Amino acid sequence: MVLTGAQIVMECLLEQGVDTVFGYPGGAVLNIYDALYEYRDKITHIRTAHEQGASHAADGYARSTGKTGVCIATSGPGATNLVTGIATAYMDSVPMVAITGNVNLNLLGLDSFQEVDITGITMPITKHNYIVKDVRDLAQTLREAFQIAGSGRKGPVLVDIPKDITGQKCEYERRDPLPPLPHDFPVEERFSSALELIARAERPFLYCGGGVLSSEAEEELARFAKLLDAPVACSLMCQGGFDQADPRYMGMLGMHGTNTAALAIKSCDLFVAVGTRFSDRVLCNAGLFARHCPIIQIEIDTAEFNKNIEVQLKVKGDAKEILEKLNSLLPQQSHPQWMEQIAAWQREFPLVQKPRTPGAVTPQQVIETLDRLTADDTIICTEVGQNQMWAAQFYTYRKPRTFVSSGGLGTMGFGLGAAIGAKLANPEKTVVNIAGDGSFHMNLTELATAAAYNVPVIELILNNEVLGMVRQWQKLFYGNRFSQTDVDTKTNFPALAEAFGLKAYTISTADEVESVLRDALAQTGPVLIDCHIDHDVNVLPMVPAGASVESPILEMDN
Repeated sequence: MVLTGAQIVMECLLEQGVDTVFGYPGGAVLNIYDALYEYRDKITHIRTAHEQGASHAADGYARSTGKTGVCIATSGPGATNLVTGIATAYMDSVPMVAITGNVNLNLLGLDSFQEVDITGITMPITKHNYIVKDVRDLAQTLREAFQIAGSGRKGPVLVDIPKDITGQKCEYERRDPLPPLPHDFPVEERFSSALELIARAERPFLYCGGGVLSSEAEEELARFAKLLDAPVACSLMCQGGFDQADPRYMGMLGMHGTNTAALAIKSCDLFVAVGTRFSDRVLCNAGLFARHCPIIQIEIDTAEFNKNIEVQLKVKGDAKEILEKLNSLLPQQSHPQWMEQIAAWQREFPLVQKPRTPGAVTPQQVIETLDRLTADDTIICTEVGQNQMWAAQFYTYRKPRTFVSSGGLGTMGFGLGAAIGAKLANPEKTVVNIAGDGSFHMNLTELATAAAYNVPVIELILNNEVLGMVRQWQKLFYGNRFSQTDVDTKTNFPALAEAFGLKAYTISTADEVESVLRDALAQTGPVLIDCHIDHDVNVLPMVPAGASVESPILEMDN
C-alpha cells in the first residue's frame, strides 16, 4: 500500500510493538503529529512539558520494561533538548529510538530556521544515527534503528527525518521486526580457565553490573552465586538484579558502597565481574583495586576489557548465555568460613543514620518505611545526588527493573520524567520518584505532565535546602566553603504542586512519616511529598577521590 512518510513511521512503530511514545510537537514534525492523530487509537502519545522530559520518560519506559523507548522532537531546539536524555541512555546502555524532524532537504546546510545537524551532535552519544533523505529508505532505516538499539550492548539510536520526507509517498509493506544482531560466544578454553580459577578460590567475590538486567540474567545469576558459594555486591545499575533479601547480598561496592563489600574485596582471592564496565565510581583508585587476586570479567562489549582495569580472564558474550553455560559446568563450591566472615561483617557494620536532633526525619527512616509499605514490584526512580545513594542503600530491591536511575551520566532532573514513563509502562505497579530539592528544581515542569494525564506517581522530595552531595564534598575537602550549595530559593513545594494540579503533603517530623506515606500510596492520582531533612545528613560510607575502595570513610563531623 502507498503511504506517506509520516504514516510509514506509525506503521513501523506498530511493527515493533510500540504502544506509547513521548514527545513535543513542532513545525518539522507536523506531518508526524498529523499521523499520530490518525493512529491515536493504536499509539498513545504523551506530550511532556519539555523535550528533555520526553527523552527521560522514554528511558524510564525502557528501563522498567526492557522494551525500546521512543521519543519524538521537532528540529533545532526540539532536537537539542533531547541530547541530555540521549546521553543518559547511552551511558547506561538503555535501548531508545529518538525520532527528530528536520528542515526540508533543500534547506539542509543553509542555517535555515530551526536547523541543527542533530546527527553530528549526537554521534558520540548514540550507538548509531541516521538522516533519511529518501522516503523509500525510511521503513528499513527505522527497522534497523530498533534492531541496533536492542542488540548486544543496548543503547539509543537517532533517526532524523526532513519534513518533506514525512510528506512524500511510497509503497509500504509490513514486515516482522529484524532479529537481534548476532554476538560472540566464548570458546571452550575460556570456560575451562574460569572453572580452574574458581576451583582454586577459597574466598570468591561476585560483582554484578547493569548487563545482568540488560540480558535478563537474574535467575542465572542467583544460581551461579549459590554454586559459587560467594557473597554478592551490585553496582548502582544492577539494583534488583540480585535479590537483596538474600543473605549473600553485601550492598553496593564503590564510592558509597558498604564497609562489608570493602572488607570483602580486601580479603577475597577471586573477583568475578558480570556485566559491568568497572566505572571509576566503583574502582575509585584503579591501581589499588583487587590488586591481590585474579579478575574474571564477563562482558558483551569488547571495548570494556582492560579499559579501566586490567583483568586476568576476559569472557566475551551475553551474560545470560555465559552464566547458563557456567552453571551447567560448575560443581557446587563450598566456602563456609568465608560466608561466615561476610555475615559477621554485615552484623558489625550495618548502615545506620542517627537523627541529629530528637524527632528529626532521617532519609533512612523515610526510605525504609516506604520499603515496608510497598510491594516487591514497586518501581523506585531517583534523581541524582544524595537522594540517589540513599535510595540505593536503604530500599530492598528484590526484583529486576524496580530501580530506575541515571548512573553513568548522573543526570539531575532525570527522575520525574523517568517515573512518568515507568508508570505508563507499568500501570499496575506503584512508582515513586525519590528526589532531592536541587534535582527536583531542574525539571519540575514535568509535574504538569503527571497532572495532565493523571499519572499516579509519587514525587518524594528529600528536602535539605542544599545541593547535598556537592556540599558534602565541600565539607570534606574545601574547608566548609559552601560556594553556591546552600540553596536560597523560596519555592513552596506543596503550593507549587497544588498549582500544577497535584495533591501535596509535608513531612516535618519523624512521627509523620508513616501516616503521610500511607495516605500518599492510597491516592489514585499524582502526589508530591515535601519531606524536610537536616542539611548535614551525609551519604556514608564514602571513598574520597584517589583513595582505595578498601578504605571508606565511615563517619564525618557535621
